[in-house]
Amino acid sequence: MREQEYTVDSRSGGRGRMFVPVPFDPDAVWAPKPVHRVTGTLNGLGIRAVITEHEGQRGFLLGPAWLRCGPEPGARVTVVLAPEGPQRADLAEDMAAALAASPVGGDFFDSLAQFYQRAYLRWIDATKGRPERRVQRIAEVVALLEAGVKQRPRT
Repeated sequence: MREQEYTVDSRSGGRGRMFVPVPFDPDAVWAPKPVHRVTGTLNGLGIRAVITEHEGQRGFLLGPAWLRCGPEPGARVTVVLAPEGPQRADLAEDMAAALAASPVGGDFFDSLAQFYQRAYLRWIDATKGRPERRVQRIAEVVALLEAGVKQRPRT
């Protein structure tokens, strides 16, 4: 996925936080998702964030703990962002097709933190050499995602 780099003026996010605007539409630049989790840098310091709406503007909030080592609200900052975790374009064809065929399951998968996404994908990938089992596991994962289950039950 394409990194996006930009410079912008930050501002107070209230309650000791800093709000960093995002001047582009992540749905248009990367891919439509219900939640955009991102990773990157802010003035060279590593960040992970979720793009949200704050006071009518798209961006991300950084908490008080982060601000102790970073810039103050109101500072001009240089940001580099990229989507975090597995992206649909990076998935195996069979898994991507299954998620595309299930909009509810696909949207839920896209909203999960990368930890949960990767756990599902590892479980499916553990079937190498058993294609019939892989098909079963993909179907099971899609059913769990459609039911809103973050993590498959251990059996």
